[in-house]
Amino acid sequence: MARLSRRKAVAAALLGTVALTGCYVVPVQPAHPVTSTVYVTPAMPASTTFAARLYPANDAAKVYGMVGAVVTNDMNGRGTFTTNINGESFTGEATRIAGSSTREGVANGSGNRGSYISCRYQMNSSTLGTGQCKLSNGAQFTMHVGG
Repeated sequence: MARLSRRKAVAAALLGTVALTGCYVVPVQPAHPVTSTVYVTPAMPASTTFAARLYPANDAAKVYGMVGAVVTNDMNGRGTFTTNINGESFTGEATRIAGSSTREGVANGSGNRGSYISCRYQMNSSTLGTGQCKLSNGAQFTMHVGG
C-alpha cells in the first residue's frame, strides 16, 4: 500500500508540474509604483518659400528691369528676404507687423556693396501678396509675392 501511495504522490506532482507549465506568476500590486512621463514636442511648422517679382515703378528702377527675389517664411511671422539687383546681392529679413489685421509686413536687405533695399508688403492670402520696395539710390519697385 505504501507503494501505491507513493505512486499517487509522484503522479500528482507530475500532473501539477504539467498543469502549471502554461501559467505565469504576475504580482497583483507592484512593489514600487510605476510612473512615466511622456514629453510631447509640438511639430515645428515647415517653412515656405515664395518667389517675389519686383517691377520698376520709376525711372531710376527702369534700368534694372524686372527683378526676382525670394522670401522664405518660417510660418511664425518672420522670414528671410534675398534678391540680386545689378550684380549686388541683398540679404535680409521679412517680418510681419505685430497686430496687423491686414497681414502687413516689412522686408529689408543689405547689399554686399553697401546699398540697401526696404520693402513694405501686404499678404492678400496665405500665398499671395503685393507691396513696394525702394533701393537706397531711389529706385522704386512694385512687388508681387507668390503665384
